[in-house]
Amino acid sequence: MSTPLENCLADFSVQSGAAEHLLQVVEKDSGVLLPNDYRSFLMRSNGGEGFVGKHYLILWKAEELCQFNHDYQVNEYAPGFFMFGSTGGGDGFAFDTRSTPYRVMQVPFIGMSVDDAFFVAESFTRLLERMIEVNGPLF
Repeated sequence: MSTPLENCLADFSVQSGAAEHLLQVVEKDSGVLLPNDYRSFLMRSNGGEGFVGKHYLILWKAEELCQFNHDYQVNEYAPGFFMFGSTGGGDGFAFDTRSTPYRVMQVPFIGMSVDDAFFVAESFTRLLERMIEVNGPLF
């Protein structure tokens, strides 16, 4: 399936886009190259939240990414993951930077670990598409 981004985000509140220099700072500070589709999203909407299909999604602003990853101690509990948002409940979404291309994983905030993460999509765009396609759990 190849759903246009606008269709995936019809019920999602978008923000003003992030500047290129801000994304470069995030990449430098985190040591993570942002996937092209996610980077393009941030340039169009710097974060946001709402329903994507039947799933609630919170996408963090670029300027929050490094701080939230630090605060959640992602490097300690889920090394190789880079969190970028959440379900609005007890789980977050992360890129698995150990894979090429990065896979998207759903990770519990409490008891966070690589072993407790679930694969949910091959890419950021595919995550949004799956949220439209799937009515139940994404994993």
